Amino acid sequence: MNFHSLGRHLLCAAMLLAAGAAGAEPVPAAKLLPALCQIVFVTRQMGVPVEGSFKKFDAQVAFDPRKPEGGSVALQIDVGSASLGIPQSDAELPKPAWFDSHRFPKAEFQSNTIKALGGGRFEIAGRLTIKGSTTDLLVPVEIAQSNGQSTATGSFTIQRLAYKIGDGEWTDTSMVADDVQVRFKLVLAGLGPL
Repeated sequence: MNFHSLGRHLLCAAMLLAAGAAGAEPVPAAKLLPALCQIVFVTRQMGVPVEGSFKKFDAQVAFDPRKPEGGSVALQIDVGSASLGIPQSDAELPKPAWFDSHRFPKAEFQSNTIKALGGGRFEIAGRLTIKGSTTDLLVPVEIAQSNGQSTATGSFTIQRLAYKIGDGEWTDTSMVADDVQVRFKLVLAGLGPL
């Protein structure tokens, strides 16, 4: 191949790359409005429902609701902010038997795929990591929009023992149930229209 031919091939390759980059529009990033958001968890202690919440968390949401396949959702929860509203219980939650927040300060969710189900409903598949343990998770999400804001709500159930939450004597599920329901409301600005 001579120099002229090589130059022509390089020019063609550069044009193809530029065309590909121009065609790939950036996915819009939305901004979380923490003061309007909540993440609640509900467990059963000796058969009685007990509700708590996380006070500190952050999320990075970047997807087009009309073409969600190329988007992503990442969530980080400060597990040290977990509260049941009872001082004695709240003092136990950060300890090694429960969240061990000194060694594992954050729980994290990272999406792998986002699928539109229609009517503002989505299915987000990803991986949830708590206390060093990671499992696959499927999260149903419903998005409603008004006044320039998007509110994403949903709930899912995890098994606390899969993440070693409530270790040692607390593995007894007759005391504290294994199933924990997580409910969330995330309010976002800047998410594209449904």
